[in-house]
Amino acid sequence: MADYKNVAPVEGFDWEAFEKGSSTEVSLEAQEQAYAGSMNKVGDHDVVDGTVIAMNKREVVVNIGFKSDGIIPTSEFRYNPELKVGDTVEVYIENQEDKKGQLILSHKKARAAKSWDRVNEALNNDEIIKGYVKCRTKGGMIVDVFGIEAFLPGSQIDVKPIRDYDIFVGKTMEFKIVKINQEFRNVVVSHKALIEAELEQQKQEIIGKLEKGQVLEGTVKNITSYGVFVDLGGVDGLIHITDLSWGRVSNPREVVELDQKINVVILDFDNEKKRIALGLKQLTPHPWDALDSELKVGDRVQGKVVVMADYGAFVEIAPGVEGLIHVSEMSWSQHLRSAQDFMKVGDDVEAVILTLDRDERKMSLGIKQLKADPWETIEEKYPVGSKHTAKVRNFTNFGVFVEIEEGVDGLIHISDLSWTKKVKHPNEFTKVGEIIDVCVLEIDKVNRRLSLGHKQLEENPWDVFETVFTQDSIHEGTIIELLDKGAVIQLEYGVEGFATPKHLVKEDGSQAKLNEKLQFKVIEFNKDSKRIILSHSRIFEDVQRAEARAEKKAASAARKANAPRKEEAPAIQNQAASTTLGDLDALAELKAKMQKGE
Repeated sequence: MADYKNVAPVEGFDWEAFEKGSSTEVSLEAQEQAYAGSMNKVGDHDVVDGTVIAMNKREVVVNIGFKSDGIIPTSEFRYNPELKVGDTVEVYIENQEDKKGQLILSHKKARAAKSWDRVNEALNNDEIIKGYVKCRTKGGMIVDVFGIEAFLPGSQIDVKPIRDYDIFVGKTMEFKIVKINQEFRNVVVSHKALIEAELEQQKQEIIGKLEKGQVLEGTVKNITSYGVFVDLGGVDGLIHITDLSWGRVSNPREVVELDQKINVVILDFDNEKKRIALGLKQLTPHPWDALDSELKVGDRVQGKVVVMADYGAFVEIAPGVEGLIHVSEMSWSQHLRSAQDFMKVGDDVEAVILTLDRDERKMSLGIKQLKADPWETIEEKYPVGSKHTAKVRNFTNFGVFVEIEEGVDGLIHISDLSWTKKVKHPNEFTKVGEIIDVCVLEIDKVNRRLSLGHKQLEENPWDVFETVFTQDSIHEGTIIELLDKGAVIQLEYGVEGFATPKHLVKEDGSQAKLNEKLQFKVIEFNKDSKRIILSHSRIFEDVQRAEARAEKKAASAARKANAPRKEEAPAIQNQAASTTLGDLDALAELKAKMQKGE
């Protein structure tokens, strides 16, 4: 509705004629001039102020003093949810009269026309402005400020971390402009900056009153893997994970949750009080102080494994009260093992208290003590000569370590593995984890070790070999290994012999080869050292030597037969001419006897 209070009356207007319903041509023109004078002089694309005269959910009606009112979509005023009838707003005249005779206005374009100047002015004057949060974006929010889309970083929304950005969408909030990029016309705003000044004042008041040992109420602001940040009313403090509970805490979320209000005690702070160390567990008595006074060494306790290490396990027998089970106290076995072989985190275990120091708040536990020590009755259960089965645990160059039962270990010396086979390393004979039959040879109760044997489970075959592999006897054998010093020969009954290189020469002068099967003569047998020395060359060499001796004897006999004698010489020569090689041997033997007789 136009405002007529400032319109001056037309001079010479005949009011009486007007009241009677008649007027002159001049008076009509005067009316038109008066009406026209009451209208604002506006043009297309002008920016003017208007008054909100009506509004609903879809439209806002604005009067700019023109012959008709303009209608603007309500959506252009989303940034200002407090808009009401009577408010003055800026409008941009797009068209004074469309085809329907309607005045077309735009509030959005009016804001945009002056927005850049207003943004710069607000930055220069450190002015607090209002903006409408339109939507979320990567890293923050988009805010409508004077019709310009400004960026609100997530870190600038509030002084505390924001977990749900969506709760701000659609809200009108106050901001400060903190940065403008004139070249790209980018604007950055902050809501956090508005409350920091007020908080800084509160923070200084709080920090000035801080004292060690002081108990304050705070709100859990942030939870990390190493601790919890607590808002003490404008100043933050940290509860380290070790100060959350007297017991072990793997995740701080097990103890507190976000936005939870808790009481904390001030443990320490730096000179400027910028870093404040807080404690939660210190508000409750130490669990060791509440430990049963009747508890003593030798008592059995129940607990849960909370931490594992190679050297042992920490068991919590009460919240904040732990004892260590060293790996040596997990089994009577002397075999070196890892604690993980016996238990894992989370296991419920029963243990015996071995040591208890209330002053130092330390306790050692054991689980092997729940079983009887097998070495107390070792002679009764494993007497010398008894036979058992054992599990191979590991090797050394000189033997095999085995376990007959948990806590009862023994050693099989390499020489006690086999009667016949030459074992260079125990892994040739057995493997780790295999079950092997053993015989107890000796008990060392002091060192908790048994001397065991495997070959003793069978009779000593060398008693039989002594009658089979007699000296100068000949046997078939296969060369199974060639060494610099000779060869290992596999004989019957699984026994092995040895021949030096000179005894491996064949009759044709060549050297015997690996895997070659030949005849061998025993030239030495030693039962105690279980040694058989063989020779292939000796077989044909003995034959050659026998033939050489026979020829030598025959030649000697022939010489004697041809020697001149007194009366019987002719007869002897004739006889020698007809003798055989066997006869010559007989004669040689007879002569030897006769010489001995002399």
